[in-house]
Amino acid sequence: MARMADSQDLPSPPWRKSRKPAPIRRQLSQDLIVEAGLRIADTEGLDALSMRRIAQEFDTGPASLYAHVANKEELLELIYDRVLGEIKLPEREPSRWKDQLRAYAREAHRVLTTHSDVARVALATIPSGENSLRAGEFVFGLLIEAGMSPREASLSMDRLSLYIVGDAYEGSLHHARMRAAGLDDPREYFESFVGQIASYYRALPSSRFPHISRFVDDLIADDGEDRFRYGLELILDGIEARMP
Repeated sequence: MARMADSQDLPSPPWRKSRKPAPIRRQLSQDLIVEAGLRIADTEGLDALSMRRIAQEFDTGPASLYAHVANKEELLELIYDRVLGEIKLPEREPSRWKDQLRAYAREAHRVLTTHSDVARVALATIPSGENSLRAGEFVFGLLIEAGMSPREASLSMDRLSLYIVGDAYEGSLHHARMRAAGLDDPREYFESFVGQIASYYRALPSSRFPHISRFVDDLIADDGEDRFRYGLELILDGIEARMP
């Protein structure tokens, strides 16, 4: 008796309307949601970030996200803490506290400007995540071990953190304007922006604004990175003056 052909080898008759198998969805997790949120913030800006927008990344509805993240506020805190995890911290050396604090500030600023819009979250976030606490423990502990009182170390850490975040936040505003102008090259945007400011300052009446109109080239000479480093040295010198 001849073996019957396996029905799976046969093509489907053209009059049958069979559905295509549904794609297998990835199992949602908090890490995946945070990863998607950070990707959207980096590519589309923080204003584009919403629970609904993230849900679209997983081809699901916003309700399915709430099993892993309580609300958008918690999501933003988790995204910010994820970004802080990129900061590289050395072992504390109190004898080199100024060099280490300088290196930390530059590294934190680099990370925040890489994810420019995330700096906006930092201004309204109390450090409570693993990576936030890790960075805080490094700076706070470094100053205390170098000889500062805990009270002074606390205030120094607070002002330094605010300076780093504030500078990165200003950069995020320029990135938002750059996106709105449809520009992809930051250098093109800043050259245009600074050029307009320079032209305006030079047109000011010198009788009322003698110094601004005269020293325009000095006012616009340094870029954002140079200005950040100059301000950082001012803060470090101030901390050093209070160090026992």
